Formats: sequence, C-alpha cells, structure tokens
Amino acid sequence: MTEPSASPLSRSRRRPLVVVLFGGRSSEHGISVVTAGAVLRAIDRTKYDVRPVGITHDGRWVLTADDPDRMTMADRRQPTVEQLTDSDRGNVVVSVDPTDRTVVLSERGTEPKVLGEAGVVFPVLHGPYGEDGTVQGLLELSGIPYVGAGVLASAIGQDKEYMKRVFSSFGLAVGPYLVIRPREWQSDPTGVLARISGFAGGYGWPLFVKPARAGSSIGITRVEGREGLEDAIAEAHRHDAKIIVEALVQGREIECGVLEFPEGPRASVPAEIPVPGAHAYYDFEAKYFESTPGVVPAALTESQTGEVRRLAVKAFEATSCEGLVRADFFLTEEGQFVINEINTMPGFTPVSMYPQMWQASGIGYGDLVDRLLHAALRRSTGLR
Repeated sequence: MTEPSASPLSRSRRRPLVVVLFGGRSSEHGISVVTAGAVLRAIDRTKYDVRPVGITHDGRWVLTADDPDRMTMADRRQPTVEQLTDSDRGNVVVSVDPTDRTVVLSERGTEPKVLGEAGVVFPVLHGPYGEDGTVQGLLELSGIPYVGAGVLASAIGQDKEYMKRVFSSFGLAVGPYLVIRPREWQSDPTGVLARISGFAGGYGWPLFVKPARAGSSIGITRVEGREGLEDAIAEAHRHDAKIIVEALVQGREIECGVLEFPEGPRASVPAEIPVPGAHAYYDFEAKYFESTPGVVPAALTESQTGEVRRLAVKAFEATSCEGLVRADFFLTEEGQFVINEINTMPGFTPVSMYPQMWQASGIGYGDLVDRLLHAALRRSTGLR
C-alpha cells in the first residue's frame, strides 16, 4: 500500500492545525455552514493553521474553500457545503489510529495527500450526526482533541427526553411533557392521539409538538387544538422518528451562556428573548430571517440574575458538559426558573445569543473562539 505523501508545509508545521468541521447530514446543515464562516473569520491565523472540512448532505467529508464570505445567508437561502467544494476533489479521511492524527485528502486515481496533523477539531455541527455524540465518538477513537462536549454530554444535549430526565434527577425544574416513540405511533396512532388529548386536558392547549432530537426550532409546531395534531406530528416526523410533546410554560424566555475556564465553568450575563410580534414563539424564521434582537443583559433583579447563572452552571455540570453550553429557561410569573433545554453547540455567529452574552460579559468573539480552542487543547481524549 502506498504511504500518503507529506508536503514540506505539513512536515514543518509548528502552529496547531485547527480543523473546522461543519455542514453535516441534519436539517441544520445550512446553519452550521453559517456558523463555520464566522469561526473561520475569527480564528487567529498567527496562532493556528486552519483547514475547513465540510460534511455534505450525504455524509462525505470534503475539503472546502476557506472563504467565509460565501458562508452566509442570502435572500433567505442557506449556504451548503456542496457550494464550497469541487465534488470531484475526493474525500477527507481522519485516521482512527490514536497515535496518528494525520488528515488526508484521498482522491481517486492519485496518491493520497497529507493535509496536516490535526491539533484540534472545532466541530461547528448542529443536530444529529454531529452535535449528538457521533462525531465526538469518532474523534475520541482518533485521539484528536475537539472543542465542546464529549460523547455522553452531546448525546444527552441532543435528545430532549433524556435531557429532561437528567435535569429532573439533579433537581432542575422542567415543564410537563410526554414522549411518542416510533413503535407507539406505528402500532396505535389512535391511542397516541388520545393520550396527547388527555395530556392537553390536564395542562391545556396550546401544546408544542417537536422532533425529540433536532434543534434551531426546526420541525416544531404550536398546536392550538386536537384538529392540528396529526399535521404537527407529521411535520415533526419529517425530522425525527421520536417526538416530544410539551405543555406551554407561561413565562419570559431567559438564556445564559456557560464557558469552561481552567478553574471550572462560569456563566455569562443572561439575555432575554422577546417573542416577535408576528410569531407565536421564537421559531426558525424569527431566529434566522427576522433578526429578532435579544435583550442583553436581561432585565432581571440581582437575585434572579444570580439564580439563573447558578442554574445554568448546574445544568452544565449535571450533563457532564465541556467547553460551552447555552442554557435556555422560562421565568414563570411565580418567579421560578424552568429549564427548557441546553445546546452543546449553540448558534455561534457574532450576532447569535451565546457570543452576545459573552460580549456583554467582557469576552469578545475572537477571544471566545481562542478560549474554546485552548480549553480543547488542554484536555486529553478518552475517559476523564
């Protein structure tokens, strides 16, 4: 077998090589590309060498253009990895030998080309097949450090059912919910509809029907009554075979960022997400096309601010997170913080809420990216 050739550049490389991994097979592919563009702009090229690697919709890893200007939304169209690469250039391969971190471009009919030895991977992937522990598991096998949560925390953070179970077990308040598993719906849809209607009888309408393992508010429907349930379930099933139904929690939407420091996690100042006037809730359109501004910092009392920051760090530690987390809460009229979810790889453009909260806390976007890379390089892979 022919050994991959190493270029003089890769042999003499002194700066850590950052592989920015983005795109992916989930419905959040385009959002991931936008996030990657922002990260590529922010990485300090005097400290790091950078290779952008995209994952296509069908799961191929490809070398892409290092061109953040092409990685933005235009006319409500989301960018794709396919637009940033020559589809005939071959696949990027990461070794699963933990003693060999080389990243190789394998092209049909040519000798494999070594792109460098990965110092750290920054996986700006959202949703299944990226944010859910799958890529994290591959990187653990490869022995390559990476930014963000590990396998377990990523899996918990992606699955809304088990996330809520973990939160409850650690004493965090969660809203009422029920889970519809694939076999239940396939074997007894009438019974499932009756169960959801009974749930609504106890907690009232509206209900929110969601894919259990998706993000960016994709596939979510606010259902005002029994007649809208089947369409809502069909929409959620377009993104996930397992769905979750949540009761409405009346309250203000409060978010808080958590960042890993050498001495432990710290919480940012919190933000508030006002419900856009034309939307019933903070949906995909409001997040990415309406540019609905969050209020940073949120108008909370000193006591409320301290409490939500404490709870955000508690959620981070309850799920064994690393690197970063955005924790989302409802503040009820009774003054209780109810946790809605965490995001282990939250929206990460400069105008996203996570960076905005840290900007208001004194850490700018470039510094935030640098701190995350340093945190990843400090950690080893494997059990820790």
